[in-house]
Amino acid sequence: MIDFEYLYKGICGLAHAQQAGSMAGHLGAAVAAGYFFGEDESMLPDEVFQGVTGELKRVMAGEEAIWFNARKAGVTPSELFKPFPKADSNPAAIKTIVSTLQKNVGQTRQSGHNIIFASIAVRALHDHQEYATPQIIEGVCKLTAGFNKAHAGRGYYGKDKGWLTGNQVKLADENNFPQYKSIQEMVNVTIDQVIQTAPIKKQGFGGLWHLINHAAAVTELNRFGYETVARQALPAHHQHVRLLRSLPDVESELGPQIKSEHDPREPVYWQGMLHRDQARLTHRIKTLYGYYTIRRLIADQSTQKKADDAFLYLMA
Repeated sequence: MIDFEYLYKGICGLAHAQQAGSMAGHLGAAVAAGYFFGEDESMLPDEVFQGVTGELKRVMAGEEAIWFNARKAGVTPSELFKPFPKADSNPAAIKTIVSTLQKNVGQTRQSGHNIIFASIAVRALHDHQEYATPQIIEGVCKLTAGFNKAHAGRGYYGKDKGWLTGNQVKLADENNFPQYKSIQEMVNVTIDQVIQTAPIKKQGFGGLWHLINHAAAVTELNRFGYETVARQALPAHHQHVRLLRSLPDVESELGPQIKSEHDPREPVYWQGMLHRDQARLTHRIKTLYGYYTIRRLIADQSTQKKADDAFLYLMA
């Protein structure tokens, strides 16, 4: 498993992120998600956990410093992980994170980052309530509220149209894609989207990385007893799928999708030189956690196998 210290570091990274801006939450979320991946997949070989731990150290050292201007923010990526002063915990206050999330969860916000970050924090504090201190709760609430006015994200529509935000995109009629009737339906659609589109070169709206993590966030909030907010989040995920489906195949312009030769659950995967550009450092870790979170909700083994193969495109 991953050393327990990384969970607290991840919590601190999430709670401090609001000092630097909402997208700085990538760093703490990745570290906490890395810990959860180790916890959830505890039977994997030690070499896998060593590989993940190495990536968490890179995140904490500030290797992926693209999420904010450290000079302008007055805080460096590594400083986001500093511990909070000791204080009495108040587990009952965890629900304030969820009530804060309810104000922006109904629409897609920055490719689902609002609910992705919040759900990771909720799980961490629910499982380890000693960390639910007033300053940490307040920090996560401020991070979550930072998405209140955020748009749906950006997508690349080729060199002629360029990048467009979600509110600039005219989506096709959704008659053939009705709103979800259940969380399980959302998971099924997400897994099918991975299987069908992972080999296709699209860019924007967080790609399948975020769609997976968006779905996982909804399922986790539901699992921890926040059924109402989980159901309120379904239209936003539905919108997220529609935005991804609206993106064109840009392989002729940007090159083909690359597929990993090895499964990340195998030691050999972590022995190679992993690509860490284009935010792969944080997103690889978060999506390992997110993918196996929703994969457990797919009963059909044939579907699991197809999804595992398609998932290798996200792990390249």
